[in-house]
Amino acid sequence: MTVHLVGAGPGDPDLLTMRAVSLLARADVIVHDRLVDHRVLASAAPWAELVDVGKTPGSRRNSQDEINAILVDRGRRFETVVRLKGGDPFVFGRGGEEAEALIANGIAVEVVPGVSSSIAAPAAAGIPVTMRGIASGVTVVTAHQDPAKEHGLDWDALARAGTTLVILMGAARARLIADRLIDGGMAADTPVAVITSATCPDQCVTRTNLADLGAQPVRNPSVIVVGAVAALDVTAAASLAALASVPVSASPAVHPGASS
Repeated sequence: MTVHLVGAGPGDPDLLTMRAVSLLARADVIVHDRLVDHRVLASAAPWAELVDVGKTPGSRRNSQDEINAILVDRGRRFETVVRLKGGDPFVFGRGGEEAEALIANGIAVEVVPGVSSSIAAPAAAGIPVTMRGIASGVTVVTAHQDPAKEHGLDWDALARAGTTLVILMGAARARLIADRLIDGGMAADTPVAVITSATCPDQCVTRTNLADLGAQPVRNPSVIVVGAVAALDVTAAASLAALASVPVSASPAVHPGASS
């Protein structure tokens, strides 16, 4: 008996790994997140039990302890259980906690990596998160915790890091994030891209800058990309002019007076 922690990727079922498709086709139980695309679930065997443990923002339904208990229960009773998680199980997916709970209860675990939205969403918008001469690194963070809280991410350090910044789960706090980064020394005109429903039929890409981020509501699920590369779409010919105007090593820009 094994529980397979499977990454469902960013949305498009064509981005599932072959291992994920194989497991979905023979799983007895599939315990899935709220944002897993219905087209991915269509790969499930007709006999599979589908258990929706999606967490709705602001709701106490399906706490992590409750999800762990469901996985342990099904893992004890069925031969093949798939825990289907958006993106990759170990990239802000709490897959590590679930694996620990299962192992502690004597249940075998297999991890099947998925394509993380932190990379897939920018790619779907034609944004290379690293690009020679523009961005030599990428930092991926979650804004699940309020940026205004004293204890949490060091937004000042992130503002000065000099890498492309990819922010997950930041839709509701987009304006707060922008303010914290600007306060930390990042230039207000730093390019920003917001990719909503990445790789899905209703994908939407909004280009803006840090000063204007959050001026309009940001829909969930969205990935926020901050840095010079956010102005690019290297898959479009029109992007060549933007690329030519980006100074070398310019991502992200920092105010001249910012502390180092």
